[in-house]
Amino acid sequence: MSLDPTTCYRALLARDPRFDGRFFVAVRTTGIFCRPVCPARTPKRENIEFYACAAAAAQAGFRACKRCRPETSPGTPAWLGSSALVSRALRLIRAGELDDDGSVEPLAARLGVGARQLRRLFDQHLGASPAAVAGAQRLQSARALIDQTDLAMVEIAAAAGYRSIRQFNHAVKDAFGAAPRDLRRARGTESVTGLTLRLPYRPPLDWPALLAFLAARATPGVEVVADGTYRRSVHLGDRVAAIEVAALADRPALLLRLPPCSAATLVAAAERARRVFDLGADPLQIAAQLRGDARLRPLVRRHAGLRVPGAWDPFEIAVRAVVGQQVTVRGATTLMGRLVARCGAPAALGGGLTHAFPTPVALAEADLTGIGMPRARVAALQGLARAVAGGALRLDAARGLDDAVARLRALPGIGEWTAQYIAMRGLGEPDAFPHGDLGLRVALGNGAGPVSAARLAAAAEAWRPWRAYAALLLWQGLQ
Repeated sequence: MSLDPTTCYRALLARDPRFDGRFFVAVRTTGIFCRPVCPARTPKRENIEFYACAAAAAQAGFRACKRCRPETSPGTPAWLGSSALVSRALRLIRAGELDDDGSVEPLAARLGVGARQLRRLFDQHLGASPAAVAGAQRLQSARALIDQTDLAMVEIAAAAGYRSIRQFNHAVKDAFGAAPRDLRRARGTESVTGLTLRLPYRPPLDWPALLAFLAARATPGVEVVADGTYRRSVHLGDRVAAIEVAALADRPALLLRLPPCSAATLVAAAERARRVFDLGADPLQIAAQLRGDARLRPLVRRHAGLRVPGAWDPFEIAVRAVVGQQVTVRGATTLMGRLVARCGAPAALGGGLTHAFPTPVALAEADLTGIGMPRARVAALQGLARAVAGGALRLDAARGLDDAVARLRALPGIGEWTAQYIAMRGLGEPDAFPHGDLGLRVALGNGAGPVSAARLAAAAEAWRPWRAYAALLLWQGLQ
């Protein structure tokens, strides 16, 4: 990530919130690093260094500021743009890829590169090693659980990825200058009610548009969108429970609410919720690219902070994509409700949540006659379910968009549109683009009828690497 010192210092002087999390400020004279929005007195330019991420500042020997709390910033953007491979690695690290033994080799192998090359790319783009980034992520998770829950420290240590309580205590004290129990006492004596966790994001966020998109596609019995809140049934450990997510009015964060569960389950649920609402996106960087196209510019202004709605489980989006082939959004939602009623596990959670989403095994073995889909599409759906259930298909994009699309298209009944839609919403690929989509072709035609898929694909080249966001904007323009 390119850091221009002059621009960074101007942002620091202005306390510009648009730069929060995009870089961090380390002060040589104090040994402290801060967010660019820190209210403390601005240091002299000659006494500071700029770092692309908190992990790089910590790796250089600086300690987090107790006033602005760098661990509470939105963090390093998930999509750096300058390196797709580093972006994919960051996603895997957030999902806990380095939590077991900290070895970089398995992560590099999953990405299809050597460990040495991966370390070099991290140093080039972030100024920190993969291990340092994973360590910063563990600290961020641990501090959030210390501050926002009453969970036991030993449970927090394990959930955040520490191999022992001793390692956890040492890491927290070294980073924050106080032991975990002292940090919790400092928050006050009032007990935390229930299990809630704040999920920060980079503003702006078009929350109404995001909810409207999810509401139109909510799977009956599994998802409900009402009164500005998203609710759904999920597997929490060995049980099915309801979770809900709403926007906070006083800060750029969403609030995740869920029933009592282990710290490990809470951390995993928080990461899944972040994916559903695309909270790792950097809307300013995306808008700067897309507003260069005159056709997208008014949509970028109208829907500032639009995200690509993701998935709690990529298998759900894969099913939705197959079911939605050549039918309307409303028709696909009706079919999804029938699938859930026939194959999902009953779960009377109230408020319209009646089932858990069917597992790959359940769909693969189900009798789907009379469900309302053509036999060829039923065969494609069950072929997908069997491939996922048997481990023949891993629903991820660790080796990039082209690899993910090729693996999906290798399955019978899955074409380019389906594979791109799964990659866009299920796998979180920011450059996925279903150029054959009729709605996108109509939107680009701007009232003159649909353009050809080839013309749409050619126009979309200017929108890389954010074509998925361009697709969402064009769909919004049809409403």
